[in-house]
Amino acid sequence: MTSDRDDPVYLDHAADTPMVPAALAAMAQAAARPGNAASLHGSGRRARRVLEESRESIGRDLGARPSEVVFTGGGTESVNLAIKGVFWARRAENPAATTVIASAVEHHAVLDAAEWLGEHEGATVVLLPVDGVGRVDPADLRSALEEAAGTVALVSVMWANNEVGTMQPIAELAAECARAGVPMHSDATQAAGHVPVDFDGSGLAALTIAAHKFGGPQGVGALLIGRNVACVPLAHGGGHERDLRSGTPNVAGAAGMAAALEVAVGRLDEEAARHAALRDRLIEGVRGIEGSVINGGAGHDVPALPAIAHVSFTDCEGDSLLMLLDARGIECATGSACSAGVARASHVLEAMRAAPDAARGSLRFSFGPESTDADVDRVLAALGQVVERARAAGLASTGAR
Repeated sequence: MTSDRDDPVYLDHAADTPMVPAALAAMAQAAARPGNAASLHGSGRRARRVLEESRESIGRDLGARPSEVVFTGGGTESVNLAIKGVFWARRAENPAATTVIASAVEHHAVLDAAEWLGEHEGATVVLLPVDGVGRVDPADLRSALEEAAGTVALVSVMWANNEVGTMQPIAELAAECARAGVPMHSDATQAAGHVPVDFDGSGLAALTIAAHKFGGPQGVGALLIGRNVACVPLAHGGGHERDLRSGTPNVAGAAGMAAALEVAVGRLDEEAARHAALRDRLIEGVRGIEGSVINGGAGHDVPALPAIAHVSFTDCEGDSLLMLLDARGIECATGSACSAGVARASHVLEAMRAAPDAARGSLRFSFGPESTDADVDRVLAALGQVVERARAAGLASTGAR
């Protein structure tokens, strides 16, 4: 007999999703033959052709010119290149341009890069507030731009939140930046391949993607950056990738990412509808559990990623919920963080002003190509009892103190 542990329900696709067969095939074909894309001989030209065809494919799927696609080693590198590189370039043009504006719910790749600029490069970091579902009000960005007029180097607001799934009004925010003459970057690692992304139509100066979020390989990403956007490289060397990212190009990785994105975009509407149905069914089931809270745009008539459901339970710890579910063969993610051994809500929920007694007991369920109604059934069948046990453990721990 097969146990739950032998057949786990994997609902952590926002962290990593399986590679699609087309990506595996493209990588195997590219890696089967030698060739450095910077070499001039036949094998080098073949590798260069694969790289450039991948660049064209990604640009086509995301509304960007091929020359605007810069391959990197993943989402974090892309974010750092955008945040630091554009900051340095803007400051070189105008020494007063030392303000970085970002939303308070950004991924730590953005927040930590901005904080590093504050600590080491004299930047002033301004964090935009969000509402109760994690959405930035364009009026708040407008006010921040006006208050720091003449000193803003760049703005960074994510396309969609990696924890609660809320989507931001990117076109409106980019329009505010355009009026102020300030470049805007967006971390779209959770959005690309899951919702329509049009770089050219967005008005953005730069955009980040990561292959492993939409069925491509880990350790491969891209920064889409406008041809006229000045950016200083993080690393120097052979001047590869438009002089922005030196190093021998990962041809197989680029091929795998392009193939995966083509598959994801090709079935985007179908998968988005299917994932949204699974998400909404899970949310409705969770509403029946005492002390449950639905976080983010999903379930609140606010644009949200179709594949993410983020829920909280009062008087629980997220780690306890996570491990109790894992013991039952259900794999998801916790929305809490740990500081000095004390569980606390994530910075995203804190920025959303979530109630602390619920925010600490948060879980993120994220769906992928193999997710089914049966997966939702198993989660809902287990979750009520898991919450009860986690609450009992929490109360016992509180009593012991």
